[in-house]
Amino acid sequence: PVRHPPPPPPLTSFRHPPPPPPIKSSTDHSPPPPTKSGSSKSNNSHKSSPSTTSNDNSGIVFIGVAVGAGLFLLVFVTLLVICCRRRKKKSNQKIQYYQPREAKAGGGDQYYNSSMNRQWGVDGVKTTPSPGGGWGTPSPVPPAGAVGGGGGWGAQSSIPGQVLSGEVSSMSSGPQHTPLPPPSPNIGLGVNTGAFTYEELSTATGGFSQANLLGQGGFGYVHKGVLPNGKEIAVKSLKSGSGQGEREFQAEVEIISRVHHRYLVSLVGYCIARQQRMLVYEFLPNKTLEYHLHEKNLPVMDFPTRLRIALGSAKGLAYLHEDCHPRIIHRDIKSANILLDYNFEAKVADFGLAKLSTDNHTHVSTRVMGTFGYLAPEYASSGKLTEKSDVYSFGVMLLELITGKQPVDPTSAMEDSLVDWARPLLTRGLEDGNIGPLVDPGLENNYNEEEMKRMVACAAASIRHSARKRPKMSQIVRTLEGNSSLDDLNEGVKPGHSSIYALGGTTDYSKSSYDADMKKFRELALSSQDMSESNP
Repeated sequence: PVRHPPPPPPLTSFRHPPPPPPIKSSTDHSPPPPTKSGSSKSNNSHKSSPSTTSNDNSGIVFIGVAVGAGLFLLVFVTLLVICCRRRKKKSNQKIQYYQPREAKAGGGDQYYNSSMNRQWGVDGVKTTPSPGGGWGTPSPVPPAGAVGGGGGWGAQSSIPGQVLSGEVSSMSSGPQHTPLPPPSPNIGLGVNTGAFTYEELSTATGGFSQANLLGQGGFGYVHKGVLPNGKEIAVKSLKSGSGQGEREFQAEVEIISRVHHRYLVSLVGYCIARQQRMLVYEFLPNKTLEYHLHEKNLPVMDFPTRLRIALGSAKGLAYLHEDCHPRIIHRDIKSANILLDYNFEAKVADFGLAKLSTDNHTHVSTRVMGTFGYLAPEYASSGKLTEKSDVYSFGVMLLELITGKQPVDPTSAMEDSLVDWARPLLTRGLEDGNIGPLVDPGLENNYNEEEMKRMVACAAASIRHSARKRPKMSQIVRTLEGNSSLDDLNEGVKPGHSSIYALGGTTDYSKSSYDADMKKFRELALSSQDMSESNP
């Protein structure tokens, strides 16, 4: 039998494939129900409105987030700027107050424990407040008067000349060398220091008003001022038309712009306008060491304060002598040039007579500058100047701190200096340990005996009239700190030659030669003083 193949599937299965399963999530493409055209439009509008509303809400949310983020960023930046300004202002206006100590007999601590804003005296100028609370009745001459009125101030210029060029008949005992030129003021004075205009300083000092006058003297005037950032300053206006004033201005800016030390006064800036020269310093409220030691009707300065001032001054001098290159010789160390801050910390000031010095060079000058009573004998008699000249002056200042006496008694016609009076007492005190006759009776025995003995030993070693037998300032610092024995002050001195006169060499003075030189210099100082008084 013949088999027949199965019949093909019906054609309708190819023409009408099964419909795909309905997609529930997409209703837009499903066939519309058989309704009227009006109802169809209504349904379409209802279906499209949720999508449009969703898009609008998303845009609004995005804009709101962006605006909020911008506002937050703006507030954050504003707060950051305010905090930085407050922190900077606090750092500029930070005031350290003297730490209280236990009150001692005599009531001296009451004065030094207080945080009175005592004004600044400069260059030994006495600025005792009047009973009414003012600063006396000196008539301040505004610096503008020196240049012919308040207007027409010239532009700032660089510091002219060289530091040592103004010295008369000066020479070096070593090979000839050219004095270093002054650094560029914009660089040498640091980031926060530089040139001021007259208008800026006039605004800071209230027009150089008498209310802000701190002191006056042969150099000119000193006024207190406040800069726009709140920093307190002292503006020293030098008298115009003086060659010595010009030399001191150049030396001051040159020297002090090179040094930065905790125990050296800071130069904030300067002003040059025609013939006028002004120096701007940090303001130090507690006047000078001379004022607190020798001014009448003041409480006695206690011993811890005296020791701290001695140590700070010694550290400042050691920095000038041993850490600066070239070395710096101050040439006018005295109690009037030791300024005191809020904590009664010492700061060495007044670099108008300072000299730059290279190693192995002894400066010789026929113009002996300084203050009588503090001058080293070799410098006073021959003009030989080394850092040991500063050491001698520091020793005299130590004697002031120890004894409370002035270097030269103004009531004795300079017949006897402090060094002459103290010399035999120092010798005996070092031999038998009895330093009582040397010590200021105003202390009423309220002092540490070992610390006082260290001060006495440093003073005795510093005023040896043989310059090469005086210790370095770094040795004095270690001794005052108690970090070395008193024997270290005799380093390099032969046994038996550590006395004040330190005899034993052909270059040393004998006692008679020393006394003769000092007598001649006293006569010279007296005659110079008489001439200056007769020719103001």
